[in-house]
Amino acid sequence: MRYIADIASKALSVLLYPLFVPTYGMALFCYVFHTHVLPLPVVWHIIAIGGTLLLTCVLPVTAIGILIRHGKVTDMQIANAGERTLPYLYATLGFGFWAYFLISILHAPLYIGLVGIGATVAIALVAFINRFWKISAHLTGLGGLFGGMMSYCIGVGIMPSWGFISIGLLLSLILMYARVYLNAHTPAQVCAGWLLGITCSFLPYYIALHVA
Repeated sequence: MRYIADIASKALSVLLYPLFVPTYGMALFCYVFHTHVLPLPVVWHIIAIGGTLLLTCVLPVTAIGILIRHGKVTDMQIANAGERTLPYLYATLGFGFWAYFLISILHAPLYIGLVGIGATVAIALVAFINRFWKISAHLTGLGGLFGGMMSYCIGVGIMPSWGFISIGLLLSLILMYARVYLNAHTPAQVCAGWLLGITCSFLPYYIALHVA
């Protein structure tokens, strides 16, 4: 039983690796939520998902791989909190370019651009916080995904299904348990990460709403 729990927890940690999550979110937008706003062309979907994958995953993962080769980082999961600062800075840079890509190049719908800004702020805060406390990047990413979809739905005036909400919350709880089970984080660290992701995904929407 413990062997199965080990495998499942490690598999979930890989599947929901923080740098994969923005691509999942963009795919959800393109193929689930966009129809409530406007029928975006297929080529837009391809460019949006491809650009997200490149800027928020491929480039940061490549940078981490180079750091591993030079002995600056031990592994791709960056289990050692002391090794996280530089990889997170590279990730923040990639996310910043992604937000710029969404807003200025792709001209994405407003609330998608706001999610990109929120994700950039979240990863920057994770980079800062991890200098003092090992907050969970996994849960920050998943919280950001869940909150980003919710803030987008609220922004465009649609109600996400209870099934989507239930799956998002259940998956968050399972990932929390997996990260604590693997001794990667404490319960406080995973909860704080999730709340940080939620907060950063809603904050740009709140600011835009009140500035407008």
